[in-house]
Formats: sequence, C-alpha cells, structure tokens
Amino acid sequence: MSIDKYAVIGSPISHSKSPVIHQHFAQITGQELTYAAYEVNADNFHTFVTDFFANNGKGFSCTLPLKILAYEYADILTDRARQAKAVNMLAAQADGSILGDNADGHGLVTDLLNHKIKLHQQRVLILGAGGATRGIISPIMQQQPAQLVIANRTMAKAELLATEFQDLGLIIACGLKELNSQQFDVIINATSASLSNELPVLPANILAPQGCCYDLAYANEATPFVRWGLKNNALISIDGVGMLVEQAAEAFYVWRGIRPDTNAMIALLAKSA
Repeated sequence: MSIDKYAVIGSPISHSKSPVIHQHFAQITGQELTYAAYEVNADNFHTFVTDFFANNGKGFSCTLPLKILAYEYADILTDRARQAKAVNMLAAQADGSILGDNADGHGLVTDLLNHKIKLHQQRVLILGAGGATRGIISPIMQQQPAQLVIANRTMAKAELLATEFQDLGLIIACGLKELNSQQFDVIINATSASLSNELPVLPANILAPQGCCYDLAYANEATPFVRWGLKNNALISIDGVGMLVEQAAEAFYVWRGIRPDTNAMIALLAKSA
C-alpha cells in the first residue's frame, strides 16, 4: 500500500522547518506518512498541486506566495479560509474534492497566548496587507483588542482589508509613513521583509512601554524585525517559529484527525535557533 504524501510548497522554501515538524508529529502519533518541501511558484502551482494529488498526495502546507492561489484552487473552504480569502493548507477529501483551510490565525494567537502576550484591550498594529495578514485578522479581532491598525506601504491594500473585515469591528488602515504619532502595545510583522533580511521603516517611538513584537517570519538567527524590537526595549520580541508549530499541529489534525502535542517541538526549535 502506498504511503500518504504531504508537502510544504512555496518560494523561497529551503529555510522551511515544516518537514522536521511534521515528521516529528508523525512519529509521536504513530502515523505513517512522508512530508517534503518543494520550491513552487505561482507559474507552476496549479500543475504541481494537481500532479501531487493525483499521485497519492493527501495534503499541502502553502506559504508565500501561494496562499491566495490555494484559496482559488480549493473546491470547498472552511469558514476561516472563506473569511480570510487565503488558504495555508489543502487537504484531499474522500470524495476526491480538495478542502482549503487557514490555520495561520489559530497558530498566531495560540503562540501569543503561550508567551503571555495578550491582545485583549491592547493597541495592535499589523505591518503588511497581504495573504498572511488576511489569515490573522479574524482571530485577533476575536480577542477584542482596543484597536487594530493595518499599515501597508500601499495604503489602498490596507484600506481594502479594513473594509472587507469591517463586520468584525473597527479596523483602521494607514500607510507606513502615517505611523509617526501613534504607539502600540503589540506590533506584528506580516510583511515578507524578513525573508530578504530587510525591515519595514518604522519610527523608533512606535512601540509602547512594555510593548511586544512578533514576526510571522522565522530564521535560524533573529530576524531584522525581532532585533528592532529588542533594540526598542520590547518586553518580548520573538519570531514565528511557535506560530509555525501551532498551525502545523492544526493542519496535522485536519489531515489525520489527531492533534499532536506541540511543546516538545517548540522547545527543540527554540534550542536549535
């Protein structure tokens, strides 16, 4: 009998820790499967995914720049994927259809709470207005922040998200250059800048005293945004490894019906960083 195949796809992908995470999950839950990383871009996404599913592929994790393409590819969507209009995992169903889901927000909020970073009644800033931001708005708003601001280099994209999600509560859109006179308790970097070792231009006084910084990206060394947070006296400034593990556990549950424990994996990745 063929072994079920899973993968993470995106570009770039060589830095991905997803194969290590899912192989660990399979081991501790007694599941027999393979999980690999593949460099896939927008041009070959449709062909690659279709071929993979046709050859005993059971599911994908999707990262930059494929989350909106994955949303369009799915036959059916979960409520959270439909709301985000972005998908970070695809799952083959028994009837041959493909389910699209988005666990990014679940992973983020779970990891924030793991680190005792609260969102309730806090002033929260999200940097960036792409697919990653789409996946985290609703779970953040469920925590009832005092304020949520989305800042993007192109203000029109931030305004589009604020309008799309306005039924969740007041969401403010602005350009990065308009942030000078505000302070935030939690700043979340949802841009792709860290993947190219860059940093969004931010005023030094934007982080409130005892404020926290969280980068959705991760690397073996502190990302530029994590270093910026530490330089600006953040109480906590961390990358997205914990979010990666928590959303991976959610994907594993969707795929296999078993929810793996995440503590050991997060501790292992933190130790190796």
